[in-house]
Amino acid sequence: MTATAPTPSTARVRATALLPRLTLVLAALLAAFFAAAAPASAHAALTASDPTDGAVVATAPAQITLSFSEGVAMNGDSIRVLDPRGKRVDTGELRDLCSGNLIRYGTALRPGLPDGTYTVAWQAISADSHPVSGAFTFSIGAPSETDVSLPSRTAGDGPVAVAYGIARYVAYAGFAVLVGAAAFILLCWRRGAAQRPMQRLVVRAWVALTVATLVMLLLRNPYTGSGNFADAFDLAGLKAVLETKSGASLVSRLLLLGAAALFITVLFGSYARRHTSAGTDGDASADDTEDTADTADTEGSDGTDAASETSEEDAKGESDLVFGLGIGGTVVAGGIAATWALSEHASTGIQPALAMPVDILHLLAVAVWLGGLTALLVALHKVPGIERTAIRRFSTVAFTSVVVLACTGTYQAWRQVGSWSALTGTDYGRLLLVKIGLVTLVVAIAYTSRKWTGRLAGGPGESEGEGVGEHASDVSRETSPVTAAPNTTAVSDSVSSDPRRAAQLARQSAARRTAREKQVRDADPDRSGLRRSVLAEAGVAVVLLAVTTILTSTEPGRAAELEAGRGSTATAVPDRAVKVTLPFDTGGQNGQGSVRLQLDPGRVGANTLHVWAETPDGKPLDLPELRVSFTLEAKEIGPLPVLPERAAPGHWTASGVQLPLTGDWRIDVTVRTSDIDQTTVQKNVKIG
Repeated sequence: MTATAPTPSTARVRATALLPRLTLVLAALLAAFFAAAAPASAHAALTASDPTDGAVVATAPAQITLSFSEGVAMNGDSIRVLDPRGKRVDTGELRDLCSGNLIRYGTALRPGLPDGTYTVAWQAISADSHPVSGAFTFSIGAPSETDVSLPSRTAGDGPVAVAYGIARYVAYAGFAVLVGAAAFILLCWRRGAAQRPMQRLVVRAWVALTVATLVMLLLRNPYTGSGNFADAFDLAGLKAVLETKSGASLVSRLLLLGAAALFITVLFGSYARRHTSAGTDGDASADDTEDTADTADTEGSDGTDAASETSEEDAKGESDLVFGLGIGGTVVAGGIAATWALSEHASTGIQPALAMPVDILHLLAVAVWLGGLTALLVALHKVPGIERTAIRRFSTVAFTSVVVLACTGTYQAWRQVGSWSALTGTDYGRLLLVKIGLVTLVVAIAYTSRKWTGRLAGGPGESEGEGVGEHASDVSRETSPVTAAPNTTAVSDSVSSDPRRAAQLARQSAARRTAREKQVRDADPDRSGLRRSVLAEAGVAVVLLAVTTILTSTEPGRAAELEAGRGSTATAVPDRAVKVTLPFDTGGQNGQGSVRLQLDPGRVGANTLHVWAETPDGKPLDLPELRVSFTLEAKEIGPLPVLPERAAPGHWTASGVQLPLTGDWRIDVTVRTSDIDQTTVQKNVKIG
């Protein structure tokens, strides 16, 4: 009769096996809920248009202009103007009207447009790689019926967008596990490089990140365009994607993943072979080497002197290898993180030069923390002999990562939200509050994990290098009843003659081995407590990563508030010039055109004024006279006259234009095209 160690109760075994599955299912359901509830919005917002949505103008404007909260990529087909019958009436020529920090584009209209309601449909690619689109109407003379229906589908919506979003989530998760698990091995548990579970974890993370990046590259064209999966293999569309900033970032990520494959090969090759011994952690100190050398000296043997020199060379070689892996891994990880920072929200908006390196640090801190947490969880479940010093080191690394995460996250929150009202009044702000709550919860659970770590590291009578669970294994072996084994020759002959019996014995042996491994893990209450707390951290981290992914696809609070405030009043964006376009018609011969006015920096105090006059086809129009005045009706200030000087044909300028107070200022522009033909056009602008 074969002796086996006592097994845990069936109910306890089932509960232990079911807990990880239930946690992962719950996390997946929460992630799916957040993904389904995420708004199909992106980061660039339409902050102003001329004419505005629903406006009724007396005469046909010379052009349509759109202003955005951040940089966008557009082409000649990005702005389409349709008459009441659905016929396109714009020239199809995109006008770049950007000036300084003002992002504005326009398209000219064909002359002689009749009265009626016109539809403006637009689509662009935000500077942070997300597609944006919209539509609005305006009327000439008076509103009329129109056969044009506004599009129900917005850019970046539909099944392709769902698939693209899933690939984004997998890419973030793969990056976190790849970087965090590798950092866990190098910084905390060098012997882990020789452990199969750790090797599989890192390799699978690399494969997931690589496949997700390839999927994103193929889906980029239909995601920003037609929304049809078939266009993923359109070579012309793929070529166009490769010429964009997002396409270049994805290709760069693939190249860096090739370098990461080389890093993994060295980590699990020559480096892992140095730590194949179960009792070697790879953290031998120089003091140990010196002690060995001193012992060799006392023996007075030439052979031991040579052995000491060899040991020192091995230690130096390992130190050089660790240094090389650390530097190379940091460069590759930072490069992969930069592919997100250079193509998404950090690359646009305010302070991009500071925001991009901060975003890289933020991504690396998240990866080291959450990816290392995943590696620790795998080690606690799959490797019975993980050293207690490794757990204690990870506790220090995780704490440092959380500090970096908090600092960089605070800056990013200020940059993307901008105000307390946006924190609670926009989708981005509310998601950010959810993320902060999840981070707080994870930190609270991590505090519990640190308590278990302290108990493990403080075990009496054990060296720091002793593996967690090894002592329990010894106790299990000592307390297991051992009886004499039966005649092995007779059993072997019996099994060889009955294959079904052999298979049954193999299953029984596997079941006993599994039960013994579970008993070893459960025999150490400190290890079990740490494993449960780390599992809870990982479950919340999955949801946290889902919310973070949704945040990168959600319109920031600053842009959302600007878009919500879009109306008949042009909005002054902080540190951006106010720029408006006013069509005019003096009624005389060649009396139609438009004036473009730019007030820089568009705030209280001294400003510089530029005015351009253009014909309906966009050519400079040299007017006999042009006057400008500013009026703040709410405070009964003005009109404050300004007489700009002619700087060039069709261009006037004035410096030192003083606006004493904030508020909605009315700008009146008087245009004279002949001795008797004159008109005044006006627009309200917000000076903040």
